[in-house]
Amino acid sequence: MKNLLRLSSLIPTLLLIGVVACNSPKTPDQESGTVIAGKWTVEQAREWGNQHPWYRGANFNPSTAINQLETWQEASFVPVTIDRELGWAEDIGFNCMRVYLHHLAWQVDREGFKSRMDEYLTIADLHGIKTMFVFFDDCWNAAYETGPQPDPKPGIHNSGWVRDPGDRIFREPQLMDTLEIYVKDVMSTFADDNRIMMWDLYNEPGNNGLGNRSMPLLKNVFRWAREINPSQPVSVGVWNNSLKGLNEFQLDNSDIITYHNYADRADHQGAIDSLKLFGRPLICTEYMARTRSSRFENIMPMLKEEKVGAINWGLVAGKSNTMYAWDTPMPDGSEPEVWFHDIFRPDGSAFDPEEIELIKELTGKQ
Repeated sequence: MKNLLRLSSLIPTLLLIGVVACNSPKTPDQESGTVIAGKWTVEQAREWGNQHPWYRGANFNPSTAINQLETWQEASFVPVTIDRELGWAEDIGFNCMRVYLHHLAWQVDREGFKSRMDEYLTIADLHGIKTMFVFFDDCWNAAYETGPQPDPKPGIHNSGWVRDPGDRIFREPQLMDTLEIYVKDVMSTFADDNRIMMWDLYNEPGNNGLGNRSMPLLKNVFRWAREINPSQPVSVGVWNNSLKGLNEFQLDNSDIITYHNYADRADHQGAIDSLKLFGRPLICTEYMARTRSSRFENIMPMLKEEKVGAINWGLVAGKSNTMYAWDTPMPDGSEPEVWFHDIFRPDGSAFDPEEIELIKELTGKQ
């Protein structure tokens, strides 16, 4: 998920070769940098990869929710929508979803929040879908409040999505203590839950011009996760070539390597080739922006062939407005001729039936 100010090609080959070169001539289990105790060895990571299927799915936000708070607050949590939309995912052979949390929904209703997480996991499991939960996020709007969330701005991509923790972490340093309790509470509750495939600790740290201001939280969330020591792997995906310090820390501390790439096939192949040098399983946790030459037909077959997990942005078009491109607003709210993200309309019909057939062919659902 990209901020409109950060639209350069993601993870170019040269950057990632440079990151790997910092470790040469060390073997993959001797990565350099600051490594927090408890990181899985390469052998543990490979064993995990061998025990699990090729993961393919989407970043999932119910079509009825504009952001993470609307997804998880009691008044707007809609299991019937989740069940219906995950059913469509099951029908095309998806077996995982990446799902964002928000600490504020937990803070105002801790037990209810965890109960709703459990209910979501139960629904997903009935559809044969594993879940990757995301704790923190540096994308889009810095301010957020509990209660009813704003209506979407017509034709504006992710007009109501909110960061976590956003600017509050700089105004209220004591919030770090709350975030520690939050992460440890949630993670310890689900630390041995086999419905969870992985914990994605922080989405796009450094976005919105934050850069290394995100490093303290990044380091802390890895440390908190290691103190809980869940049975599932933890990761933070690399996404921007200019954030060298953050990238190195993320790669040095992730059990499984995750990354984002919204570029064309050649660029994406270069990223895979570079990241393979770490010797760990790879999962692309964001791809598929049709108008930027990242499409199902040219990227998903490559990911399958390379045994790289494939998690595109968006399942059902809805209040998040991610059918619209980052940099091409349509204020009249009309439907773009070519959707940027997403697969289904809210009624279950597909944006492109040919895409559905391709996905089903790749997932064995035909």
